[in-house]
Amino acid sequence: MSKSQNTNEKSMEFILSQTPFNCLGEAEMKRVEQTFETLQFAPGAYILTQDGPPSHYLYLIYKGSIREVHDGQVIQVMEQGDVFGYPSMLNKKACAFDVVAEEDTLIYGIKEEVFHELVDNRDFSEFFLKRLSERLHRAFRGKTPPLTVDFHTPAGDLIVRPPVMVTPDNTVAEAAEVMKKEWADAALVADEPVGIITDRDFLVRVLAQELGPQTLVRTVMSRPVKTIPADTPVYMALISMLEQDVHHLALTRKGKIESIISADALLRHQAKNPLYFLGQLDHSDDSDKILSRYALNVGDTVETLHKGGLDVAQIGSIVDSLNGALMKRLLKSAEKELGPPPTPYAWIVFGSEGRMEQMLLTDQDNALIYKEDTPEALDYFKTMAERVVNGLIKAGIPPCPGGYMATNWCRPIDDWLKLFKSWVNTPKPDALLRACIFFDFRSVYGELSLEPLEKVLYGTGEQSIFLAHMSHTALEFRPPLNLFRRIRGEEGQVDLKRGGVAPIVHMARFYALGAGIRTRSTFDRLKAAAQAGTVSRDGADALAESYRFLLRFRLQKQLVEIKAGDIPDNKISLKSLSPREKRLLRDAFVVIREMQETLGLPYVW
Repeated sequence: MSKSQNTNEKSMEFILSQTPFNCLGEAEMKRVEQTFETLQFAPGAYILTQDGPPSHYLYLIYKGSIREVHDGQVIQVMEQGDVFGYPSMLNKKACAFDVVAEEDTLIYGIKEEVFHELVDNRDFSEFFLKRLSERLHRAFRGKTPPLTVDFHTPAGDLIVRPPVMVTPDNTVAEAAEVMKKEWADAALVADEPVGIITDRDFLVRVLAQELGPQTLVRTVMSRPVKTIPADTPVYMALISMLEQDVHHLALTRKGKIESIISADALLRHQAKNPLYFLGQLDHSDDSDKILSRYALNVGDTVETLHKGGLDVAQIGSIVDSLNGALMKRLLKSAEKELGPPPTPYAWIVFGSEGRMEQMLLTDQDNALIYKEDTPEALDYFKTMAERVVNGLIKAGIPPCPGGYMATNWCRPIDDWLKLFKSWVNTPKPDALLRACIFFDFRSVYGELSLEPLEKVLYGTGEQSIFLAHMSHTALEFRPPLNLFRRIRGEEGQVDLKRGGVAPIVHMARFYALGAGIRTRSTFDRLKAAAQAGTVSRDGADALAESYRFLLRFRLQKQLVEIKAGDIPDNKISLKSLSPREKRLLRDAFVVIREMQETLGLPYVW
């Protein structure tokens, strides 16, 4: 390798024309000009070695090309304008790849100490955040387990025949005969709008009501039939069934119904189907026995979805639909026993469940809000809260250690409004840290509008003191990195939730509230905040990819613990990680650290 500094002017012209150097200020450009080195490599020369010394340069290719090789496999080829060497330099750890010159190659090297000065430039540093997120993305996507179940299959691909048709004036006996002949468990009713009658209707609406075989179809059918496009993925069809509390959906193509999909079809397609389990709650004489299997059923479903390669956000949506369906059934059962509610109410969830990001069942986070503050209402809803919370405990969802449950948080909406206003208008750091859990609230069931609370929460973008406290709260959780950006464990372990998941959740909430964004999901908040300009697009993408990686990484670990009969938690032993897993985990933590260093700059204390 030889060094030359004879062509500084031409070299600087090239360097400053490349991203991210084209965003440097005058003083930063001068620093690069005074310190960069020109490095030349012959074909086959090793520039960096896998598991060798850390990189001490940010390398920018001027001429020639290099290849990155991991365990003997070429990962990618890089050419003029590409940069490399920064992950190892950021983390001060061994390189993840061999970097080998493909041909005579000339490279400009930015020294390590200069690089660390330049990352104080936000635009410059975000370029590398994006590159780190791409590494996590490739690792996450590339290691998806082989599909044992393809949940992305279009629902229409599971159907091979057109739907059975009857008329509203057919008798149920005639409809049953047609369905039996066609081996169908449902038939469309040729009406306006189109209806549906199913074998469940014969049981629940005919036999159970002691109606005769001459009962007309129009008396017991459902109308209009629920529809989804035929190209909807199977997992979305499952979510739709859960959310709409139906066992059949009509599939449409170009606006025309072409077939019916049933829970049976999904059951044959999937290893686990929670629809049947939830249906048993409605008709079983031993609901406690059914509830006792809920946690196991959800765990099996999550494992199946995970093995099927489903994205963590999609898994969270399905588990949310399951939990929501369970809570609705418990609330309806309570209404049936207690009588109609004396005033409109809303059952809300918050925390990870409010964000639709809960995968394995954790402790409860729920509350009850009712409209009119009367003694009758208080007695009614206190009793309802106890029944539902106990039902969730029977289902394997333990009580919240901090007491954030409807049995403790059952209040009229005016009280909630005062509480929200106090958090926003006179924020106190300690109280706000606890209150943040409520800022992800979402109504699961009930007719009471929560718009007054929404207006308070999403009018916070103009409250600079509140946002200052929120930015401070978002910095309470730090990734476990030392000054040299190495993972720092406590007793050989790191807490993935406290050091990784929680900081991203808090930052996403801060960005969203600052822009008045109402969405709850962390992924959606980051995307919407980038569109609103409260966070850069590259920064949002980097955080989203890090979040996805951490959630899946944690889920994999927890599923192993469950299979071994252990209680899953958020901690992971550093000794259990491969060198590659440690590098990826460190990359995710570095992204978080970099974004936290830019957080809340307009709200400096």
